[in-house]
Amino acid sequence: MKNFLLTIEYNGANFHGWQRQPRLRTVQGELEAALSVVCRTEISVCGASRTDAGVHAYGQRASFSGDVGIPAERLTVALNNMFGCGAVRTGAPESGRLPGIGRPGDLRVAETIRVPDGFHARYDAKGKKYIYRILTAPQTDVFMRDVCWQMAETPDPHLMSDAARHLTGTMDFKAFQSSGGYERETTVRTVHGINIGTAPAGEGGRMTVIEVRGDGFLYNMVRIMVGTLVLAGIGRMSADDVRRAAESLDRRNAGPTAPPQGLYLAEVYY
Repeated sequence: MKNFLLTIEYNGANFHGWQRQPRLRTVQGELEAALSVVCRTEISVCGASRTDAGVHAYGQRASFSGDVGIPAERLTVALNNMFGCGAVRTGAPESGRLPGIGRPGDLRVAETIRVPDGFHARYDAKGKKYIYRILTAPQTDVFMRDVCWQMAETPDPHLMSDAARHLTGTMDFKAFQSSGGYERETTVRTVHGINIGTAPAGEGGRMTVIEVRGDGFLYNMVRIMVGTLVLAGIGRMSADDVRRAAESLDRRNAGPTAPPQGLYLAEVYY
């Protein structure tokens, strides 16, 4: 038996989230189906994060074990050919792709490496980095609808950064947890840093990027933090309001849950 760790990129627009579900297209389901074909044995993968429907990833990680004779680097090539992300060859047939895989090119394995026996992508993770993108422009961009949150008003990055000070450090983030997730032993987490910046985007538009790094996150925690910081950025919450919301441990006092399409799992730390 060999143990492998995958680094995975995907556009979450056409997936019903990470976790396998009957009769629905999920990232885990597509990976397991492709691996089972390539490895000629049934494969189950363990992901580092259960991203929701519509959420994207630059650096999702997943581990799996199996009696696999293919070298790790060849696994990457074989999987990407099945996902329609292989090298383009003129006249190359598409029959190698999995039936019903959906749009080719929205899932890609960036790297496959061997890891020690017992290594687990989720339980051995030391931290994660998420990125959230917000686009403000005079008109809605239909081609950006699935990859960012489009708003009419640009939130002030200075007001957001001031409020973000109250969401950094080790604290109880119960007020920033949605119901419906897995029950956690504790809602205490450490957020190592929140960086906020803006840059021009298109004609008269701006892209606001929020980067959040921490040792772990609760269900919808980053999206609720973003929704709260946006309210601070447009003047509907003060920095003290954000502090009081966090101290209250009451979800009703925090901001809305930001939509999924702006969120990216950027990196998992080991």
